[in-house]
Amino acid sequence: MEAPRPAPARGSPEAPDRKDFAAAAAELLDLVRHLTGPDGCPWDKEQNPRTLTPYLVEESHEIGEAVANRDPRAADEELGDLFYLAFFLAVALEKEGGATPAAVLRQNVAKMIGRHPHVFGGGAAGGGASGGGEVLDAQGVLRRWEERKRQESSESSTLGKRPEGLPALLQAYRIQEKAASVGFDWEHARGVVDKIREELAEVEHEMEGAASERIEEEIGDLLFAVVNLARFLRIDPEARLRIATEKFRGRFDRVAAMLREQGRSVEEAGLPELDRLWEAVKKEER
Repeated sequence: MEAPRPAPARGSPEAPDRKDFAAAAAELLDLVRHLTGPDGCPWDKEQNPRTLTPYLVEESHEIGEAVANRDPRAADEELGDLFYLAFFLAVALEKEGGATPAAVLRQNVAKMIGRHPHVFGGGAAGGGASGGGEVLDAQGVLRRWEERKRQESSESSTLGKRPEGLPALLQAYRIQEKAASVGFDWEHARGVVDKIREELAEVEHEMEGAASERIEEEIGDLLFAVVNLARFLRIDPEARLRIATEKFRGRFDRVAAMLREQGRSVEEAGLPELDRLWEAVKKEER
């Protein structure tokens, strides 16, 4: 049985493309139900929430990469794939006793309204014309958001649940963001840069000794500090590292191709020659 539909968003106007989106979403739900139904696709019918989760993670990363590359066409395509998988997962969960897709969406709408009292009113965190209370900037909204999540959760840690499924870079990003929401943050980016220099100096110091476990710890601290700078500058470290890795791959493959044109291999070239060709590739890109 569906959860009761929440009241309208307390004065929130309907989106201008509401009917168009509703029709498109219904078409997508029709498609998913057909593909997973008796006359649908054999592969689709065999899927369940556990088999679908890896695809959701993959599509999320692909969207992040498209956004980081400022490629709106690719982002549109990947977002469409994510919508499809989200609907697919909703139907799969429903089959295992979960709520209907419509109930899931309405539950989320109610939750989001509750977490935006500064927009829709209600409580001391309200702001603007409808709230009548405290006016919040973006950082204040983030602080209130995390406070509300902590109130709703049974998690004892101030930093909330451990998102075990996230890559380490994104885990670090979210933990730092949550700490910042309670005021534990740098005042300026320069402070984060100084921290990176401090951590790098500690790595260099440990490299002079013989305690490998200390080097490992300091490398971890250095990476954590670099993620903190990315967060402070509102840059997705996971997406940027992925792009930087692909850039390295492309340049190195180009170096190897240049050597093959000379009838030589990468292994035969030696470091000085590889460095020279690497710089040549960078000049080509410029």
